[in-house]
Amino acid sequence: MCRKHYLIVFLLVTVIAALASCEKLLPKAEADDQLLDGPVEELTPEQNIRFLRGDVAFNDDIFTNEKGLGPLFVANSCGSCHAGDGKGHPFTTLTRFGQTDSTGNKFLHAGGPQLQHRSIPGFKPENIPPGATFSNFTPPANTGLGFLEAVPDATLLALADESDMNNDGISGRPNWINAPEYCLIRPQTIVKNNRYIGRFGKKAAVYDLLQQTVNAYNQDMGITSTFEHYNTYDGQDSDPEVSNQTVQDVVFYLQTLKAPVQRQQNDENIIAGRKVFSNIGCDKCHTPELKTGDFPVAALSNRSFFPFSDFLLHDMGAALDDGYTEGQALTSEWRTPPLWGLGLSKNSQGGNYFLMHDGRAHTIEEAIMLHGGEAEQSKNTFTQLSDTEKQHLIQFLESL
Repeated sequence: MCRKHYLIVFLLVTVIAALASCEKLLPKAEADDQLLDGPVEELTPEQNIRFLRGDVAFNDDIFTNEKGLGPLFVANSCGSCHAGDGKGHPFTTLTRFGQTDSTGNKFLHAGGPQLQHRSIPGFKPENIPPGATFSNFTPPANTGLGFLEAVPDATLLALADESDMNNDGISGRPNWINAPEYCLIRPQTIVKNNRYIGRFGKKAAVYDLLQQTVNAYNQDMGITSTFEHYNTYDGQDSDPEVSNQTVQDVVFYLQTLKAPVQRQQNDENIIAGRKVFSNIGCDKCHTPELKTGDFPVAALSNRSFFPFSDFLLHDMGAALDDGYTEGQALTSEWRTPPLWGLGLSKNSQGGNYFLMHDGRAHTIEEAIMLHGGEAEQSKNTFTQLSDTEKQHLIQFLESL
């Protein structure tokens, strides 16, 4: 073998050895069931590109004064409130104010419904006006939202029992809302008195992910679009500060984030905890399984998923009544929060739990004990469980 060939072989061996060394040094990728972010399966190549565009806009775009931030705002990026697409924490909690009943918000002239407590130089941030009721909302996890958007209205109505006809103490109902004109009405939508079923937000007062995204740009960051082009500071129209393409890319990103994957599903304790969950009636509101209908994104069409929520309003009692509401919901009514991803909440919440609508519960058991109203019976039954049964229930919930 000539010297040239020896040199080529030497270089190849060196490169291979270097690559092998790097592989040993690089950290292993997290398992899929340990992460909340990532796309649903079966997206087309073009859809994966669009997902990545939305991912960049959601997590990497940081707004400044020069890019249209404010003048009043809460955060300067989408990702700052949803680290890793997970739940928020006390530092990113939002404050809503100004509505006490179904007649609407009485403080829109004073900046309602959302408190914008930060401002760019030269402007004063908002304060809660005298006489306005308010509630604190911890940002939710983003994953699996497209599956919820793809559930037919008829499915949610079939879960509702507003008059408690079966006498089980549970009377979930939809929040019938006015949808903005720019919303794309879902196939097979059911309309009641010119109102539509809301399904996003703590009070289910948001129709779809387009409305959710547009509101977040406008109310969280003071960013106007062609959909919501009024300035939250003075209520005047202004030129769009984010493009339609970017808004729609973020909507697609939220639609196609994967659903959380349950962990250790075959563990005996977790299986036992699932039975306790059902036995004490938790699944009457936290419905384990739903199915989507036809949807423009084929990967979301006619699929079963496991959110552990009926996405309906339920009266949760006096302890969780903040005196504030949205849409047609009572001040004590809250949309059943999905439990999937619960066990991963700490990852985005600084290593601790901040549960319930405002993050007031710091353990799962504490969250259970805050349940009242329609959940009073399940809470009382929980207190009568043995320590082992409670432990199995908590293990099950942390596996979701």
